[in-house]
Amino acid sequence: MSTTQESPLVFTADELDLIGRTADALSAYMGKPVLAEVIDADETGFEWALFAVPLDVDDKTDDLVLVQVGGPGARIIGNQGGLTIADGDVFECEYLWAIQLSDLEGVRFIKVDQEGEEIAWSENLRDVLPFVMADEPVSDDIDDLEDDEPDDDDDIFDPHEEATPRTLH
Repeated sequence: MSTTQESPLVFTADELDLIGRTADALSAYMGKPVLAEVIDADETGFEWALFAVPLDVDDKTDDLVLVQVGGPGARIIGNQGGLTIADGDVFECEYLWAIQLSDLEGVRFIKVDQEGEEIAWSENLRDVLPFVMADEPVSDDIDDLEDDEPDDDDDIFDPHEEATPRTLH
């Protein structure tokens, strides 16, 4: 199968949602905004999403791979790491990685690192993301979350484990 201008490879709504949630999770994990911008398939025949961290004016950029994120009509997905982004805003960013779509047999997603190297590929988007994203909600039932059985891992915070006092000599 060949990629053509008439039938570009594009992310599905579920894939875009997962990419946006990944940017949000990275923002929380890193403690700073992580932007995910989807680049249109017009020029390449396939969409790709890049992940990047906006730079502060005081950030040193000597050892960073820099990209610009945003601009008129940019498709930034997720919650934008808490930033308020107006249409047309452009951010100088540190490039983290990108995910491009592929029409290779058995490969829909290719992860590209800061050197432009293809470092992972898969038919499943979750396989090339840095976090395990589950669609199942976390249980609200406290009984599902508690460990009712004593264990032998020396965890002093297990309320169900009977601790024998240690005698130090």
